[in-house]
Amino acid sequence: MSRWRKALIAASVGMAASAAYVVTSSIPGEAQASLVADYHCTGGIAGGGVDLEARMTPQVEAGTMNVRWDMSYKNVKQFGSPGFFVPGSSLNLEGVVDISGAWLGQLRPRGGQEQDELVPGDYLDLPEGLSDSASLTRSGTIRFKPTTLTVRFTPAEGEVMVNNNRQVTYAGAWTHEYTAPEYSDFLHDVQKTSEQGAVAKLEFFGTKVAYIGRRAPNLGPIRVILDGEAVTDPLVEPGLDRSGNAMTGTETEEVLWESPQLEYKKHTIEVVNTEAKDAYLDAFQVITGDIPEPPALNQAVCALQGDPGAIDITVPGATPTQTDDPTDEPPTDNPTDNPTSTSTATNTAPQGNTTTIGPGNVIVVPRATGSGSATPKATGPTATRYYKAQIPQTPKGGVDSGEAPDPGDQPYGLMTSGAALVMGSAGGGLLLRRRRAAHAGGAK
Repeated sequence: MSRWRKALIAASVGMAASAAYVVTSSIPGEAQASLVADYHCTGGIAGGGVDLEARMTPQVEAGTMNVRWDMSYKNVKQFGSPGFFVPGSSLNLEGVVDISGAWLGQLRPRGGQEQDELVPGDYLDLPEGLSDSASLTRSGTIRFKPTTLTVRFTPAEGEVMVNNNRQVTYAGAWTHEYTAPEYSDFLHDVQKTSEQGAVAKLEFFGTKVAYIGRRAPNLGPIRVILDGEAVTDPLVEPGLDRSGNAMTGTETEEVLWESPQLEYKKHTIEVVNTEAKDAYLDAFQVITGDIPEPPALNQAVCALQGDPGAIDITVPGATPTQTDDPTDEPPTDNPTDNPTSTSTATNTAPQGNTTTIGPGNVIVVPRATGSGSATPKATGPTATRYYKAQIPQTPKGGVDSGEAPDPGDQPYGLMTSGAALVMGSAGGGLLLRRRRAAHAGGAK
């Protein structure tokens, strides 16, 4: 390669390096680096807003590339359960990573976490990590850049008895009574009222609900209101058995009323004592049917905060046979050649170095080691972490590579021109002194 070309490559690297700071690591057979992306999530289970941190780590091995996101909450605000659910609900996260360079497209790292039994407001556990992978069949530089993140919640199928929970609110005179074991009330207690118009109310997410109470003599009729609409006509009669006869004893944990199948969403049930007679509430039974797809109303959308940057991984191909001679003669190019005509986006330097110059980025693949004549050999990929420039102007100067210059690459043309300039200046000064001495009467 001509000395002009080598000089041009060095100058180009210096210009590009001034626009981006590069940290490069090389691991044989594998490349790994990480960056942190911050997200702010809103809507659905995010409530007033939840902040997440995603640590993205691309991994490239022979024939495969994989992206992993390690997830964590950034503060005490976390995703909350929207309702009462048996164990088995799941929280699922899906991110999007844009891939460009030698591989174009997207990877969608996904992960889910099964939850314990939940009541409204319980914190939801995040999955430990998200991941996605794809086959890799070519060498080159691949850029990984995180973009969007979506959070979905799928409630578990099952039935939950809601008893003595703050989600049940009472209007009017209600008293909490513990009951003898022989009555077999749920959790051995009930809520009791004798006030006409007293109301017990529950808000819930589910697909069905039931009113659980006692059947006993002389109990007053009950009106049930679902989502603001009276749905019992005639009224519920806890003082009668299922055949319509007056009760002579007490039956506990009775399903006094049950709703039809409902759409999964937030509902409200109210039970109203219509007369000044005793009425009981043992529990509300909330039922959630099989929901194959995560409900859209529980979904949270997460917006990327700021620009986290990107990770570039270079997957080299085979190293070509090399015959470089460190004792190369000076350039033999045609002096009429235009050195700038050899500038391209990718240039090859001696000893197998490849420098790729892009808009604000520099990627350097470590040169192969060994003798001057090398057998083609695959090298390990290189992970490159990019940072934005911290200075408003581009500084002058080249790249401090930490390597001494190659003795065969000394700028002989520049040295020769400099020597000629010095000699010419000295000669001109001597001639001027002689002329001044002649004018004054001659020089000895």
